[in-house]
Amino acid sequence: MSLLAKTLSIAAVAMLASSLAVAPAQAAGTEISPPGANDWSCKPTAEHPYPVILVPGTFESMEKNWSTLSPHLKRAGYCVFALNYGETSGVYATAPVAESAQELAPFVDAVRSATGTKKVELVGHSQGGMMPRYYMGFLGGAKYVHQLIGIAPSNHGTEGVIIPPPSVVPDPDYTGLGCVACADQQAGSAFMQKLNSIGDTVAGPSYTVISTVHDEVVIPYNSQFLAGPARQVTNITVQDKCPADVVEHDQTPNDPVVHQIVAHALGQASGPADPAYQPSCI
Repeated sequence: MSLLAKTLSIAAVAMLASSLAVAPAQAAGTEISPPGANDWSCKPTAEHPYPVILVPGTFESMEKNWSTLSPHLKRAGYCVFALNYGETSGVYATAPVAESAQELAPFVDAVRSATGTKKVELVGHSQGGMMPRYYMGFLGGAKYVHQLIGIAPSNHGTEGVIIPPPSVVPDPDYTGLGCVACADQQAGSAFMQKLNSIGDTVAGPSYTVISTVHDEVVIPYNSQFLAGPARQVTNITVQDKCPADVVEHDQTPNDPVVHQIVAHALGQASGPADPAYQPSCI
């Protein structure tokens, strides 16, 4: 299927899902949502006015990546949505990142239509924390995003190697999978150069980055940080808040400290997370 046909197909499913109050993925009947996500009848409240969209990382499904954060946010009163994207060779989030951003766009539109909101909150892990920046910067998505919260995001690529965990693919030779997203996320790649050619941020959305010094995938860990004014950007290192926290890249979405920081950032009426916020070091 061509990229144009694929994009049109996704848009059509999103529009249908919006009209029927079901998730685009569920309309196809092939994907499993994480607990608490994709209740298409959910309406945001005055306390939590923006729906939250969870964007998984490379090789990850929404079901696995958001199994703990999704129900955590749902219990806190948010309308939570999640998607899978970028499937190649049966593995999610391995397609070219620019193409995956084109899959995010109609999903955001479907969520906005179903919830009656003008903007959404985006929370992404790894590639999922970086890919929305392409959507916002190159596909006109900035006007639809209140805040992007990146959990261990590959904002400037990695100097390491992105290898699928054994539970996803037994063969670690990801090039055999056609993982263009892996090549896109290498530091200095053509994609990374284009992504950051317009700067780390665009006007409108706020940005919160949550990183761990123990990240063994997106390295160096501080390459995840974004440059921008304090009123728009906050970069948080987990160990600056909780020095004994040993969470690494894959498990950051499941870390209780990260959950607290995400919830705090989402609770900001304007601007990113307060850099002085202190979570409980569980």
